[in-house]
Amino acid sequence: MLKEHCGIIAIKDIDGRDVAQRIYEGLIALQHRGQESAGIAVSSGNRITLLKNLGLVIEAIKFSDLKRLKGSAGIGHVRYSTTGHSTIDEAQPMIYHTNINNKEIYFGIAFNGTISNYHELKMLLNKRGYRFYTDTDTEVLAALISYHWESTGDIFEALKESMKDLDGAYSVVILTENGEIHAMRDPLGFKPLVLGKRDEIFIIASESAAINALGGELLRDIAPGEIVSIFDDDVFSKIVIRSNRRAHCMFEYIYFSRPDSVINGISVYDVRFRLGEILAELYPIEADIVVPVPDTGVIAALGYSRVSGIPVAMGLIRNPYVGRTFIKPSQTLRELSVQLKMGVVRRVISGKRIVLIDDSIVRGTTIKWIIKLLRRAGAAEIHVRITCPPIRYPCYMGIDFPMRRELIASNHCVEEIRRIIGADSLGYMTVEGLIKAIGLGKNELCLACLTGEYPIKRAQIPVLEKIFGGVRK
Repeated sequence: MLKEHCGIIAIKDIDGRDVAQRIYEGLIALQHRGQESAGIAVSSGNRITLLKNLGLVIEAIKFSDLKRLKGSAGIGHVRYSTTGHSTIDEAQPMIYHTNINNKEIYFGIAFNGTISNYHELKMLLNKRGYRFYTDTDTEVLAALISYHWESTGDIFEALKESMKDLDGAYSVVILTENGEIHAMRDPLGFKPLVLGKRDEIFIIASESAAINALGGELLRDIAPGEIVSIFDDDVFSKIVIRSNRRAHCMFEYIYFSRPDSVINGISVYDVRFRLGEILAELYPIEADIVVPVPDTGVIAALGYSRVSGIPVAMGLIRNPYVGRTFIKPSQTLRELSVQLKMGVVRRVISGKRIVLIDDSIVRGTTIKWIIKLLRRAGAAEIHVRITCPPIRYPCYMGIDFPMRRELIASNHCVEEIRRIIGADSLGYMTVEGLIKAIGLGKNELCLACLTGEYPIKRAQIPVLEKIFGGVRK
């Protein structure tokens, strides 16, 4: 039922110019984070206008429709569902309402993450009279904010109180009717969130790549436990919950984020290059060429080549019009995508001893099929090197592998996996090597899917296993 990340963006133009086109462009830069739906909500100063639909950004929102979105503040979202279904009703941003001093107020919300105690919160809010029309944790989060806003009369205090109630991984942007932007990041910092600026335009986004795409400058990461508010003439921020540890998702560096992004102050490109270097040191082998699995294996292959001296060759070509197989909503779609996704340059591969570089092995579907393609193209030997250590445990923070039975490394040793996927040799990155490559301490990363040591409340895990252990929707 849990799947993967989403991408969020918020833009405020202090000079009062319309922001819809900039949000649209920012969402295209974040398209890799979700391909199920896209949406934009803008505020004209007294009302919120929303446009969202299923599909990629350019499919969901026609460029010609942006002229309908008038307003100098707005938020956007690309979705890969974490809870609920892939429907237009559950696409984001969502518009919610609250009642302050007998006046109905609307606000928009866009969310990236997974609220691990959302079923508990949903039951409590139900008892307080709230009704829900979707199965998403986003709606529960919006209701929680509404509840605290009604109680405190202040949106900042509402976000602060909501953060105290939440357990899980989240980055959130809020748009109010009067054009204020508010953002918050969970106290452990699972999900990335950055602040940037271009002239008089403030930008908050999941990744710095979106700020770069808009010609802006990255100012800083929004800190774990911090709330940032952008008004017409002021920016206010405060860390409202401090934690003695961090839990930055290591998969952001290995797989999810664009290589031109800077996450938690660290270049994704540099991490992937170092991972390749470390793999070459851990598993030296005689070979003719290093072949990356595009796109996330390319930079690691460069690092591997630098240390090993083996040249890189682009023997695999990715079809850019087929989405990521790892985050496809069903196994059937994943297997079909793999077949459509990769082409082989037979002249490069035939007769060669190959070091094949990939980012991870989750179910084994993709790598097994790629190895078959390379064998058919005449590869003499295939030595697989993986930049992520074996994934053995479920993730309850929003990644698409919640059930252990789906994880090949949970049920098989490395040698068994090698035989299953059909490789001549198989070498995984070590946890120690991963930590070294990222450059953050073990106490600053979430490694739960590798080690089984969860940074969320232990009491939540049995509940989550029950909720997410069934059939995916």
